[in-house]
Amino acid sequence: MNSYQTLQEACYEANMPLQALGLVIYTFGNVSAVDRNAGVFAIKPSGVPYELLRPEDMVILDFDNNIIQGSKRPSSDTKTHALLYKTWDEIGGIAHTHATYSVAWAQAQRDIPILGTTHADHLTTDIPCARPMEDQLIEGNYEHNTGIQILDCFQERDLSYKEVEMVLIGSHGPFTWGKDAAKAVYNSKVLEAVAQMAFLTLQINPDAPRLKDALIRKHHERKHGKNAYYGQ
Repeated sequence: MNSYQTLQEACYEANMPLQALGLVIYTFGNVSAVDRNAGVFAIKPSGVPYELLRPEDMVILDFDNNIIQGSKRPSSDTKTHALLYKTWDEIGGIAHTHATYSVAWAQAQRDIPILGTTHADHLTTDIPCARPMEDQLIEGNYEHNTGIQILDCFQERDLSYKEVEMVLIGSHGPFTWGKDAAKAVYNSKVLEAVAQMAFLTLQINPDAPRLKDALIRKHHERKHGKNAYYGQ
C-alpha cells in the first residue's frame, strides 16, 4: 500500500488547475503539499506536461531534499519549497508560477502597492519584492538560496508569513503559500489578479494614491478580523 497516496493526490489536485487559471504555460510552475506528521512533502515532477501527470508521479521528499518515494526527478524549485517548510512550520502548501503580471512586477523589481480594496481583502501591506540574488549566491546552491532570499526579505521587512502569504523574487517571479496546497494556488491567482489591477491602475494614473488606511482596515477586517462578517 502507498502510505503517501493521500498526500500525492492533494498535490496533484492542486497542480492541475494552474493552466486553466492562466498561471502557467507548458511545463512551467509547481505546487507542493506537506504532511507535517510524516515530515515529508509532495511536489510536481520536473518538466512533465500537466496533461500527462498522474497522482503517483508526485515526488515525496523530506525537508532535507532526500527523495523518499518517486521515480521521477522533482521540480527544479524543490530546495526552495523544502527550506520554507523547514523554517515556517505553519504552512501546508507552496506554489510557484510564471503568471504574466506577477512576473512583470518581479522583473521590474517593484513591490505591488496596495491601491484598492481587492488587495486589502487579502492583506494590509504592499506585496513585497525581494532583491535579486547576488552573483555568488547564484553560482552556489541557487534554489536553496532562493528560499533564503524569501526568508531574508520577510525578516528585513518585519513581515509575518502567516499574514503575508505571497512574495515576488526580483527578476524571477512569485511564490505563494497557505494552510494547504489549494490555498497556495488560490493565493497565486489572487496575486496575479492584484498585479494586473495595479499595472492597469498605474497606466491610467501613474500618480494613483495608496489606498486609505481606513479602507485597508475595513476590507481586511470584514474578512479576517475577530468580527468578520464576509461569507456564510
